[in-house]
Order: sequence, then structure tokens, then C-alpha cells
Amino acid sequence: MIPLSVLDLIPVREGGTISEALANAASLAREAEAAGYKRFWVAEHHGMDGIAGGATAVTLAHIGHATSTIRIGAGGIMLPNHNPFVIAEQFGTLDALFPGRIDLGLGRAPGADSRIGQALRKDLMRASEYFPQDVVELRALVTGDPELALRATPGFGAALEFWILGSSLFGASLAAALGMPYAFASHFAPDHLDAAIKLYRERFTPSPALDRPHVMAAMTVLTAESDAEATLLASSLDQSFVALRTGNPGRLKPPVPGYRESLPPHTQAMLEHVRQASAVGAPATVRAAIGRFVERTGADEIIVAGATYDPAAREHSLALTMEALAG
Repeated sequence: MIPLSVLDLIPVREGGTISEALANAASLAREAEAAGYKRFWVAEHHGMDGIAGGATAVTLAHIGHATSTIRIGAGGIMLPNHNPFVIAEQFGTLDALFPGRIDLGLGRAPGADSRIGQALRKDLMRASEYFPQDVVELRALVTGDPELALRATPGFGAALEFWILGSSLFGASLAAALGMPYAFASHFAPDHLDAAIKLYRERFTPSPALDRPHVMAAMTVLTAESDAEATLLASSLDQSFVALRTGNPGRLKPPVPGYRESLPPHTQAMLEHVRQASAVGAPATVRAAIGRFVERTGADEIIVAGATYDPAAREHSLALTMEALAG
């Protein structure tokens, strides 16, 4: 069975609070650990009322204390927002707290709009141009290869697993050149998935950390007792994506029966396009959809995304998904 991992954006639901969202994330991580998922990742987003994981390293410490064996990590840290030394210290601290369990996925996007750059006192367009150099510097701060004049403490010698994240050919090319595992964000940006994986595998150069290409692809996965129930649960996600694409993002809304059918044809087509990498339905439906996706991509791991308005429904979804694939 292909390894499964979890991506959680720490969604804040309509009528809920950030404290509840963080508590729900810890509960979801415990469920993922109990069900046998390999990793639990959170992603850096800023200035979004419906996402509570902006302080990513702090959030991971919270999740680490709620779990004991599952790998935890950033999927990812948007490195242009930061300097490599501070990230080395933060994730070195996480490794000291939770030895051998920390993943550090690195992305080039800012994770928000241009106002965030002003708030962070960063020229994000220019900072993104230095992303390859910053990745090399950050890795060197942790591994000592090459040796730098200043060591990060904590950080130096930490047993971090580095990843490159992407949704385009740029990240695939960089991951291949640096001999790093590669995670593709196909759950919301599926267009370049096949080309990026092909390029990554063809150009991969072995490194001390990785001797062969390793691809993790993201899918939106919601499993319920029936196809109809899963479709209803997924309507909360659909509402969020439509709101985001129309410039009106907010908190996660309750499910709406027949939501997609109520939308104009062009909006339905947009949702169908972005949900190419998805598996929504009863266990048999999800098993078949994930099987087709793995056969298409040859992915070494799948990371499942997808929020539900009722946190218990996503915990149940994780358990059903693992059971479906194991069976």
C-alpha cells in the first residue's frame, strides 16, 4: 500500500475560534497517527481569516506535543518570507523537542498577497529570486555542508528531512538539482503535475540525503459512508475555493446540499478543473480514485488535503480512507 500523509491548513470554521481550530488540528493529528499515516503537515498562510497556521513552527510544536510517533512538518515554509538562519533555529528547536520526526518543506510562493510583504518588511518578488540560494544556505546551516562561518544553535546537526514544494516546473527542477524529495501541490494546482514529475525524475541528481527520486503528490480526499454524504461534506471546501477565487476568502462554511448544481456553468467547470486530483465518496469510490491517480503519476507517497465543517467528519474520513486502501 502506498504511504499516506495528511495536510491540514488549520481551518477556522464560521462561528468558531482560532483556539478551537488549533485544538481540532491536534485531535486530527492524533487520529492520523492512530490510523497509520506517515506525516502530518501544516502550511504557512498569512492574513487569511479562515486559516490559523500562520505561525507554523509554533503550530507544529503544539501538534508535536499532542502526538508521539507520526512525522510532523511544514508543507511548507514559504522561504521568501524569512531568512534561512531563523528557520534553521526554529526547526532545529522542533527537532530537539521531537527528535527524528521533523520535516521541512520549502516553497517559493509568499503564501498571501502583496500586503503581507509590506507587513513582513520584505520585497517578496525580489526575495523569491534568491530562493535557490536560500535553500542551499538553510540546508548548510543544518548539515554543515558546505561549512559556514556561523552555526545555528539550535539547528546545526538537526535530523531534519528537507523537501522542495511546488506547483510548477521550477520547483521540480530545483529539487532534482539538489537531490531532494519533491512534493507537488496537485490538490489545488494540477495543471503541471505530469510534466513536473517527469522533469524531476529525468534530472534527479543523487545527494547524501537521497539516492533516488521521491515524489509526494497531494490530493483532496474526503471519505464518508456514501458518495452522497461525501459530496455534501465537500461542499464546504467548494464554497471556500469559490470565495478565494472571487476575492472574498473567509471562514469555512457549513455544507450546502446541491451546492455545485446551484453554481453557474463556468464556476462548476472551474471547480471540476481544480479538483482533478481528488477522491470524494464512499470507501470504494475513494480507493478507485486514488488507485487511478497513483497509476497515472507513479507517486511514492500521497498527502491528503481537505477540510470539513464538522471536525469529527474529517477524523472519520482519515480512518475510512486508510481502511479503504488497506483493504
